[in-house]
This record gives sequence, C-alpha cells and structure tokens, in this order.
Amino acid sequence: MEIRVDDGMVRTVRGVLFDMDGTIVDSGASTERTWNQWAERMGVADRLTILHGQPAIETVRVLFPDATPDELAELCADQTVAEREDLDGVVAMLGARELFAFLDAHEIPWAVVTSADVLLAQARLGSAGITPPILVTCDDITHGKPHPEPFLLGASLIGVEINQCVVVEDAPAGVQAGLDSGAVTAALNGHAATVSISDLRHLQELLTP
Repeated sequence: MEIRVDDGMVRTVRGVLFDMDGTIVDSGASTERTWNQWAERMGVADRLTILHGQPAIETVRVLFPDATPDELAELCADQTVAEREDLDGVVAMLGARELFAFLDAHEIPWAVVTSADVLLAQARLGSAGITPPILVTCDDITHGKPHPEPFLLGASLIGVEINQCVVVEDAPAGVQAGLDSGAVTAALNGHAATVSISDLRHLQELLTP
C-alpha cells in the first residue's frame, strides 16, 4: 500500500499505528470532566493544564513537582479510576471502523498505541466498540510520548519496520513521537507532520492499495 504525503512524495505503507484518545476514540468530554473534578478535589483547579497525548502522571507531575514517585502514583490513582468509570459519550471517531475494515481487507496490520494505562484503554475502546489486534499502553513502556519508544514497540509487535508504518495522531506529543520514530506521521487538528488529515476518512482516501 502507498500514501502520498504533503511534500508530494509517495511512501510505502505496510502497517498503521493509531493513537487512541482524539484519534480513533472520542473521549474529550470525559477527559475534561474527570480532570476538572479531580483538580477541584486536589485544590489545583486554577492551574490545571491537561497534557493531552501524554501519560496522566505527566499532568500530575507538573501540578505537584515536589511529589515523590509514590505520591505521584497515589495522586494519579483516583483520577485514572474516575476516567475508567466515566464513559458517557465515549464513542468511535468518524470513519474509524471503516478504516479498520479497509486495512483488514488489504491485510495491513495495525495497532493502538496509547498513553493511557491498560485498564483505561480497554474501557474506552470497549465503549467505542473497537477491538485492536495489538494494544500498547503506558504500562508497556519506559518512556512515554513524546519519546518515540511507544511507536517503536508498536511497530515491532505488528512485525513492520517503523519507516514503513503510518502513525496517526492528534496531539503534539504524539506527533513528535511519530516523527522522531521515523514513521510517516499523519496528524489531525492541523499539526505539522508528514501528512495532514482532516479525519480518518481523509486518511483512507490517501491510502492506495
């Protein structure tokens, strides 16, 4: 399979690595609700900045820079449970299921590579009706996005060289991780990358068997 990227070049595609939140799963409302509620309880609502696309602990670390690793884990625990339980409005993004079926029909392996932990990922993917062949979460890696490790692991698990993978992302940290990994990086939300896409239907149109 091939894809024409923004510089006019045609690149080979043998695998696809999808971010989860904001890319294949619409979980924005749930994320905002649970983080705002958590921040109110913790007394930091006035300085909350959610680091979208990065593990939850990174958002907590910014808010509590002097916390020990054990304290950070404890601060995160309540928030991650709340996110798993708040699935109201968590659905598949437009075109997601059709794109997965297209890839399966052309025998292109794919995986979901998310900064969420495994329980949150399973909860949101289940709510959206998505069952990925391979799932990489923050529990599987040492360095989270924007480090390229998550996508390098995803590529190895689907058995495809990273430079023949397309990474699909919506957040700056994930886009940076995709670019630094060496993958063709397709970015939503107007972020600069190898190829800009408006939605998942657009990505499917750009892929040529």
